[in-house]
Amino acid sequence: MELEDAESTYNYKPFYHEETTMSLLQKIKDHEARIGVVGLGYVGLPLILEFVEEKFPCIGFDIDEAKVTQLNEGKSYIKHIDGSRIEEAVNKKLFRATTDFADLRDVDCILVCVPTPLNKHREPNISYITETSETISKHLQKGQLVILESSTFPGTTEEVMRPILEKSGLKGHEDFYLAFSPEREDPNNPNFTTRTIPKVVGANSDMSLELTKTLYDQVIVETVTVSSSQAAEATKLLENIFRSVNIAMVNEMKVILDRMGIDVWEVINAAKTKPFGFMAFYPGPGLGGHCIPIDPFYLTWKARQYDISTRFIELAGEVNTDMPYYVVDKVADALNDVEKSVKGSKVLILGMAYKKDIDDLRESPTLKLMEILLDKGALVDYNDPLIDALYPMRHYNYDSQSVDLSPETLANYDAVLISTDHSVYDWEMIAKHSKILIDTRNAAVNVKDRENIYKA
Repeated sequence: MELEDAESTYNYKPFYHEETTMSLLQKIKDHEARIGVVGLGYVGLPLILEFVEEKFPCIGFDIDEAKVTQLNEGKSYIKHIDGSRIEEAVNKKLFRATTDFADLRDVDCILVCVPTPLNKHREPNISYITETSETISKHLQKGQLVILESSTFPGTTEEVMRPILEKSGLKGHEDFYLAFSPEREDPNNPNFTTRTIPKVVGANSDMSLELTKTLYDQVIVETVTVSSSQAAEATKLLENIFRSVNIAMVNEMKVILDRMGIDVWEVINAAKTKPFGFMAFYPGPGLGGHCIPIDPFYLTWKARQYDISTRFIELAGEVNTDMPYYVVDKVADALNDVEKSVKGSKVLILGMAYKKDIDDLRESPTLKLMEILLDKGALVDYNDPLIDALYPMRHYNYDSQSVDLSPETLANYDAVLISTDHSVYDWEMIAKHSKILIDTRNAAVNVKDRENIYKA
């Protein structure tokens, strides 16, 4: 076997520059390694702050100049991340943000946290990964460690990212080190933080794996190693496909039980009393967030290269994608009960974020709900205490602002639709002053004797 062919296989053991490798390993253990994070969003920003709090010198890279300016002023642009953490990091000169990617030359470890959306055909769009890799390759230095954190299909790190990085003239796993460690962020989850969620790490050489594990060991409560970057990439997909499939199942149950006149929420609450063999998942208006609606399609796309049909996963995707249409049908039924049509009716949507108590719009099903209602001729407004205004996004071009929520406001709408159940909402007040209240989250379950509440 030729050397080039041998090195394309998994878990090969190339020659290392031992002195360079051991120097980086020691710098990591001594918290002297300089950390660079590319992409300062909901994943990258909390991650870099964990390294800052362990006294690592850090540079954050982003193409958004406004975001970079705000961070360098010690301010947070993500509501659930306390600005005081950023201010302290800047004041201690442990953190700065920049749009100048030439500064990648000055760091020891480069962590890539960029988006991986789907295109309009629901196929992987890894352009952010490839473009970032091209940029890194222009500045890559011998002995640097590069770690991809973005959710993607198995093989991306080795088959896509590594060849681009090697345009630098440096050899992967020999002159520079390469690994994959999937992010596991759950924004604003009070029970888990970046630090307390175990971290999976995978690489295709022993030294790349050791360096990566050692790095995350400094800031994460537990690291879990797997045999390759491909295995780590597949781990991330399995985690979110598991959730997607189970959410689809319970969404389908909601539709079935609603037709039978049975409350799915009551059934779930009863079923979850079983101490084994059951895990509660909850229905909603559709899937949202940066992972669950997207990750399954990364695997289905990759599986087609191996002539495998992922019927089970794709069916779950279809069920979840159909949920906004089901909700709009329930809105139409509720309006029909008061002799109104969707066309011309004023509808107020409560909550635009993809889940409660965060300001994250990524893949929010509410965006689709709004689109369907507008297409049917409804006059649609929204209220979200965490999202002041909507802005143009990849698939939507909204330009509207959150309306004030008051008894007078609620009374002006023909229907009020609960899409995201933020904790600050007063459901008693909302139910009392709404003509019709359509509840997709079981949020108004404790409001008693309200005939104007419809479950969807």
